Amino acid sequence: MDHSSQPEEASSRSFPPRPESVASARRFVRATLAGADPHAVETAELLASELVTNAVLHARTEIAVSARAVDGEVRVRIGDRQPCRALVPQRSLPYAGPGQGLALVEELASAYGVENGDEGKTVWFALRRDERPPPPHGWRTTTARTCGPTRTVTLVDLPGALYLAAQRHQHALLRELTLAAFAGTDTGVRPEDLAVAHDMNNVLSAGMTAALEEQSSVAHTHSLDLSLPADAARALPTLRQVLDAAERLARNERLLAWPSLPHNRVFRQWLFDQIAGQFAGGPPTAWTVIPREPSASPSELVPWDASHAWASRVPTIAADDENRIIVANGPAADLLGWQTGELVGERLTVLIPEHLRKRHMAAFTRLLRTGQPHILGRSVPLPALHRDGRLVPVRLFVQSQGTADGRTVFVAQLAPRTAPPVPAPLSPGEDRAASPEQPHGPDLLEEPERVATSAGGDAGDGPALERRLLADIGESLSSTPNLDEGLQRVCKILTRRLADWCMVDLLNDFDQLERFCVAHHGPTPLPAEAYAGRLPPVTGAARGPLARVLRGAGPLLLTEPPAPSEVRSPLDAHYAELFERVGANSAVVAPLRTRGAVFGALTLVQAGRNRPFTEDSLPLIGDLVRSLALGVEHARLYQETRHIAERLQRSLLPVLPEIGHLQMAARYAPSSTTAQIGGDWYDSFVVPGGQTAAVIGDVAGHDLEAAVAMSQLRSMLRGIAIDRQEPPAEVMRRLDMANHTLSQEATATCIYALVTGPPDGPWELKHSSAGHLPPLLTTREGDTRYLDGGSGLLLGMDPDLPRPSATDALPAHSTVLLYTDGLIERRDESLDHAMDRLRRHTAALAGEPLDVFCDELLIGLSADSADDIALLAIRPVPQV
Repeated sequence: MDHSSQPEEASSRSFPPRPESVASARRFVRATLAGADPHAVETAELLASELVTNAVLHARTEIAVSARAVDGEVRVRIGDRQPCRALVPQRSLPYAGPGQGLALVEELASAYGVENGDEGKTVWFALRRDERPPPPHGWRTTTARTCGPTRTVTLVDLPGALYLAAQRHQHALLRELTLAAFAGTDTGVRPEDLAVAHDMNNVLSAGMTAALEEQSSVAHTHSLDLSLPADAARALPTLRQVLDAAERLARNERLLAWPSLPHNRVFRQWLFDQIAGQFAGGPPTAWTVIPREPSASPSELVPWDASHAWASRVPTIAADDENRIIVANGPAADLLGWQTGELVGERLTVLIPEHLRKRHMAAFTRLLRTGQPHILGRSVPLPALHRDGRLVPVRLFVQSQGTADGRTVFVAQLAPRTAPPVPAPLSPGEDRAASPEQPHGPDLLEEPERVATSAGGDAGDGPALERRLLADIGESLSSTPNLDEGLQRVCKILTRRLADWCMVDLLNDFDQLERFCVAHHGPTPLPAEAYAGRLPPVTGAARGPLARVLRGAGPLLLTEPPAPSEVRSPLDAHYAELFERVGANSAVVAPLRTRGAVFGALTLVQAGRNRPFTEDSLPLIGDLVRSLALGVEHARLYQETRHIAERLQRSLLPVLPEIGHLQMAARYAPSSTTAQIGGDWYDSFVVPGGQTAAVIGDVAGHDLEAAVAMSQLRSMLRGIAIDRQEPPAEVMRRLDMANHTLSQEATATCIYALVTGPPDGPWELKHSSAGHLPPLLTTREGDTRYLDGGSGLLLGMDPDLPRPSATDALPAHSTVLLYTDGLIERRDESLDHAMDRLRRHTAALAGEPLDVFCDELLIGLSADSADDIALLAIRPVPQV
């Protein structure tokens, strides 16, 4: 039976393209089908309502509805007079949202389709009692009409997941704007402009859908040829303006839709610019090379995959747009005192200290309501809440990523502040070097010439290319203090210049094998096996190529998968399965060794029809692994030295004294961009006689020497202050003299202050400064002033010069802030402007508890700071 045919007995009725026609059509269908199966009637009402709504919004012509029930089957047809307006089916989503009418038909109808004619098109569906499945091709069984000339736009490096998210949100904005206009709301958008915007949006969606159907998957799309009507460029500015108006209304909470998140806005701008620019004759610009703010990153070509976060060695937590944790990997759970998997399903607030929860919820809600980020794409020092209730100082890096079905996931990486800095999240397919916010290694922004991998492919300049490759490998490892990031850069270079796949596996201190990085040439997502994190153990039974290399063999050339006889352990099975999954035609596995000891392996793979590796490839790869091994050893030695300095620096951070009438709080945050060691410090102690000393200081430099000099000055200052019990100016003079007796004299700034006064007040701050930024006093009412008296030369300049001092009153409930320059100073910004910004922040926080006061200052001022930060806040409170 032809299910699309319309029986003569069917009842028909026409409806105008107005919103009230939806309810009228629903009543018509219910009345016409009276006496049929009640369940089928209810379903037919629902589907007819959705399809008539689509016709009202998109076709805007007279709508013909017909319905019939016969022999246990219900059939409904909805027609319009827009044959050129193609259907744009969307997948049924696991969450609520507009634009799913056709998806509902797919889910609920026994059969469905669309007919195109010269005068219009008709969408039909049938419901049967036997609930036979719909035809396998669904909407694709009909041929869409081509109306008028077309032009092609090439979208290079199209991010598939981001397109899905942006397209669905764009559809929701226009739909809500239309419904608001129908309800009589003054939206500021002319009806004719709204109609043009809908038309252009539909044309764009239909063109993208048609183009994507030719691809294997939207998530894997690299570049796309988009066919659009030749006159589409004229309507594009109107669509931009209408969407901008809808964004403003959404931010003001006048639409039942969230405004766009930053990455959606940037993507939409890029897409519209590509269409307009190429219609005007300009060349395409790849998505991966456009400049954008950090909050609009990452620039991944494939969607976020939870398996990669689970396997990451970096503490990683992901939450959905309802603030619920969906991933908390093992390193994150260990850091915060949970068992792996326990955090999944919990609200994110379970990891946020009590004094920051209100702020987090406000910021998260503001992001959804306004689309304006505060910490997305930035490295921010914050305390996390351990399961036992203590605070864990971390540096947080949060970015939003898209899933394959268009949702948004917020992915956070946490670095303990005593650990190396965490690089920006690197998703599969993302090239960190392509992001303009990140420093990049050599040859990552263009497609360089690949080094020949066999004698048959050698070019005349082959040796020069090889020398350049080796030099670039060395530079990539030496240009960053972070081993993980350096290896990621190396793998990216190798997959662009030498192989299709690159994997680096290293043995840790416990002889456990860990996969440090994986990269491949192309946008296809990596299989889950590639992100194994910790690999199976290297047992005595292991006989595969990786195990052999780790025992000293190699480089090994593989021209076929490992033989079954070689698969004798879980490690062998893992390696063989991965070799097969990536479609390898050849591979080279080479040992990484220094001083005769093997500590890891490099695997390079050629896949598909690309030129395989041969024996002629081994000399170059041998040179390559020697350079790589040397760079890895240097990076590990550097990290070990840095960890020693960090532990030294952390051990010197004091426990603040508990004094009834003085509230105190302090924070220390290493730089987000340097080696995270330096000379910033704070201190507080009670001197004999009951006065409270407060100290802040900064030794020049960001290395182990600066940390050692800082520890010496800190110890000497405390000893002098407690032994002599002299005024601040005299203590600073003696400290400068002692500094000159050191074998390597330090140059430093410092403030030494004494808080004096009885428990019930009044209080004074007596202080002397050696070239340090002045303390900032903020009253409970929010008045601020810098205490710039008592300022003298830096330590290490001239110990014979007298040191000035000053005395300032401290009102009850006021806050005096001592801080280092990393909190406020920014490149290309005047110091006056920076100090004014600090005053505004402290004034706004004047009434907050000191923990909130300090953490909010770090959140608001220290993101991406290129310098260490130390701050100490003191607040006198009368004893009741």
